[in-house]
Amino acid sequence: MTTGFFWNEKCFWHGGGNYAGMLPVGGLVQPMNGGGLPESPESKRRLKNLMDITGLTGELDLQSASEASREDLLRVHPASYLDIFKEVSDTGGGELGRRTPFGPGGYEMAALSAGLSITALDAVLRGDVTNAYALSRPPGHHCLPDYPNGFCLFANLALAIKTARANGLAQRFVVLDWDVHHGNGTESIFYEDSNVLTISMHQERNYPMDTGNFSDRGRGKGMGFNLNIPLPPGTGHNGYLSTMEQIVIPQIQVFKPNVIIIACGYDAAAIDPLGRMLATAKTFQVLTQQVKSLAQDLCGGRLMMAHEGGYSEVYVPFCGHHVIAEMAGSNIVAPDPFGEVFTLRQPSEAFDQFLDGLLAEMTAAL
Repeated sequence: MTTGFFWNEKCFWHGGGNYAGMLPVGGLVQPMNGGGLPESPESKRRLKNLMDITGLTGELDLQSASEASREDLLRVHPASYLDIFKEVSDTGGGELGRRTPFGPGGYEMAALSAGLSITALDAVLRGDVTNAYALSRPPGHHCLPDYPNGFCLFANLALAIKTARANGLAQRFVVLDWDVHHGNGTESIFYEDSNVLTISMHQERNYPMDTGNFSDRGRGKGMGFNLNIPLPPGTGHNGYLSTMEQIVIPQIQVFKPNVIIIACGYDAAAIDPLGRMLATAKTFQVLTQQVKSLAQDLCGGRLMMAHEGGYSEVYVPFCGHHVIAEMAGSNIVAPDPFGEVFTLRQPSEAFDQFLDGLLAEMTAAL
């Protein structure tokens, strides 16, 4: 087995602008050190650093990528959006959508992030690697074709899928999004597409607050090929595994994809500032075991992940290390320093029973 790891130092240099938390600086809102946005480079850089220190990077096929070409970007984004983004980027940066600030060169850095996802999926589908992880930054799952939002400037995974399809590498794709926030951009792009099954398991009404409903199942030919699983705050380790077992895995088995793609956010973790879901590093490891086994059964092991959210600079590296080591079948361990305390904070048995009932209702409605 070969696990590809696609990254580039330049992606860590993407600037998030003049924010304090989620608020623009001004009036009574004071500036913060480090740029102020939760989406900082440090959680990703520290993940790579942790892998270097433990030796995990030595067991991976480390690669980079070129920027996504304009031809590839046009598969999702209209020329008008690319032109204004490039113009603003070349003249010092700014903000085009909602919560998507960028500095000088932001266009090129976002195109490089998209290029990492495109190249990682291409490598999996061509058989150059068994599975792959793209340490993409800025993220992509919130980006609409002509409206960036939620830190996302290009629709990284949608671009990867459309490029792979244009190159004749695959036809049927599953995108499973376990970021704590709804993958509204990916959903929108493939909402009428019967060859892309989009599944988002997210904290209900977190971000965006007006999307992600279970009743949103697709449109036209895509009806039934979009599945939102809004989960209550505090879902926890057992809740995520139950969701996979009761709803997600059966849906993917029926669909029979050529490849499984994960929008891999770590903001469902217990310490994350933007989520309240109580997942642990072990949660993400077991989720990875599940999708890896599923990919082996359904599509020759073809599995690709792209980094999305996750805003704890301390904890994201341990969550990511658990995931990537599991993908690679590595025995190298980075022990979870919060494992004991986060296990004690897991939901009660009564909550787990409530959640199982909720999942049963969803399953019956499918």
